[in-house]
Amino acid sequence: MGNIKQSFFAGLFSVITIGILTLLTYKTEYGIFLIASFGSSMVLLYGYPESPFAQPKNVFFGHLLTALVGMIFLYFVPLPIYLTIPLAVGFGVGLMILLNVTHPPAGGNPIIVIMGSVSLDYLLTPVISGSIIIIIFAIIINRFILKKNYPSKK
Repeated sequence: MGNIKQSFFAGLFSVITIGILTLLTYKTEYGIFLIASFGSSMVLLYGYPESPFAQPKNVFFGHLLTALVGMIFLYFVPLPIYLTIPLAVGFGVGLMILLNVTHPPAGGNPIIVIMGSVSLDYLLTPVISGSIIIIIFAIIINRFILKKNYPSKK
């Protein structure tokens, strides 16, 4: 029965969080708040909040680091896209692990950045602002609604 409750609330709170990011993106003039990798972040933040990969430090810095790596490859590595994408993903994954900020959904950010040829503004919106919003929602929902120890005190 616990699995049904967990899956229900993970789905419900994913709808709410991604819904807010979608509304901010499409119904305001504030910019883009939504990226595909945030959908994957929902799995960890609401399905497995006790995971080290779901902790705020990992979510924020994992997304920021891999988006930044994608931009470095996009703007400064003059190779064909079929080489820059795998190299950027590899460097991003390696750096997340090295710096102990691993957040698996963020591994897709270099692909998004390079294929979308994004501008430097992309780091502020959606990466930084969107990450902060999903972390705030995760803290509110996990700690205050579901009464879970999130972020974990490890």
